[in-house]
Amino acid sequence: MVPSSYSPLHRMVTSQLETGHTMINARRIARRIGTLMLAAFLFYGIGSSLATTASAGALLTTGVAMMLLNSVAVVAIGALMLPILRLHAPAVAVGYLATRIFEGGFLAVGAIALLVGVSGANFLAYNIAMAGLGIGSLFFCVALYRSRLVPRFLAVWGFVGYASFAAGCFLELAGVAGAGLVSTVPGGLFEIFFAIWLIARGLGSTAAITVTARA
Repeated sequence: MVPSSYSPLHRMVTSQLETGHTMINARRIARRIGTLMLAAFLFYGIGSSLATTASAGALLTTGVAMMLLNSVAVVAIGALMLPILRLHAPAVAVGYLATRIFEGGFLAVGAIALLVGVSGANFLAYNIAMAGLGIGSLFFCVALYRSRLVPRFLAVWGFVGYASFAAGCFLELAGVAGAGLVSTVPGGLFEIFFAIWLIARGLGSTAAITVTARA
């Protein structure tokens, strides 16, 4: 008699349970990424407003601390995306993590510069960080488009937004005042919408396949 643990019915049920668990894991990861993207947006937006307007004291320290939390969040985004994206585009997955580390590192340098009263260094660090994010995220959006992890219109929107972001930051570094601020609009709106999409809808079914392969 064949043990029940090896019966076709048992294998089918086990496979379905494992698939369901994998999809739940992929959905959980997507929600975490989306939540971190929104948190990073708030951390840096509120933190930089406090740090750049406060002369000294608790407000300045609070602002800088929030900016540093943003750096932690953006690196975590790259780390969480790594296992999902790796099987679709291994080099892009590693490159995206490196991009987020680059971004987080320079933004942290800028935050510390504000703490010690060197606002010009923060301006430089911010634009270098955002230019790097814009360039690195172009490959990320191409990978999203090809893998169909998200609807293709969203990947195209991201590509255009990040390209605009990078161009504006380079112009800002070249002395075109205000170019960086204007160029953040399409990219910033994409990141907010993308974050909400990940929280509400998650990633495509291929994300579950990726997590299965990594298990």
